Amino acid sequence: MGTDLTEHQKKVMSRGLPKKQKLRGVQNVVLVASGKGGVGKSTTAVNLAISLKQQLGHEGIGLLDMDIFGPSLPIMMNLHNIKPALNKDNHMLPLVNYGVHCMSVGLMVPADAAVVWRGPMVMSAVQQLLLRTAWPPLHTLLLDLPPGTGDVALSVAQLVHVAGAVLVSTPQDVALADVRRGAQMMHKVGVKVLGVVQNMSLHRCSACGHTEHIFGSGGAARVAQELGGPMGY
Repeated sequence: MGTDLTEHQKKVMSRGLPKKQKLRGVQNVVLVASGKGGVGKSTTAVNLAISLKQQLGHEGIGLLDMDIFGPSLPIMMNLHNIKPALNKDNHMLPLVNYGVHCMSVGLMVPADAAVVWRGPMVMSAVQQLLLRTAWPPLHTLLLDLPPGTGDVALSVAQLVHVAGAVLVSTPQDVALADVRRGAQMMHKVGVKVLGVVQNMSLHRCSACGHTEHIFGSGGAARVAQELGGPMGY
């Protein structure tokens, strides 16, 4: 899909970034991404993290909120007004709820505070969250990316070894077009797309039980087929 990057382009894109590394104690890093906002990406990431914990039992599961400007993990994981502590190495200790180890920039600023940072500060925050969080041994660390194909998603893919990405969409054509762009970006940075999740697939009437595909149907399944990955609802 799309045009592969040349070696020169890869070098230019990674200029100034630390060498890609494996996060200590983390077996698998999985990205949860979407081409546009409002498709339920963070909800999917949270539910996926909790479901993995329930299925894997004693295995560690982590969730890292990479949305610097719109962090939602503190609310979704019920971690209000709790700031992460630091260990002796000055690394942040993730908070735990529902058995999931969590970290977010939203845990370090007031809930109603606007994060107004320029690009270099955002990239510094991304590196701090990724490389200076003291994760315990984890089977899987889910990274809830901001929507789109901007600097954060690109930097994450260039900073750490990633096992794959889950793309979240809704059935509308405009959302599906953005998923294709997201898949193309993953392809260019060498990240495997593990599958596509279609959110908001249907509405079920609470009175009569009638279901209606108010946003259309089948779109994300077609994209998943194009990408050669599984489809989930």
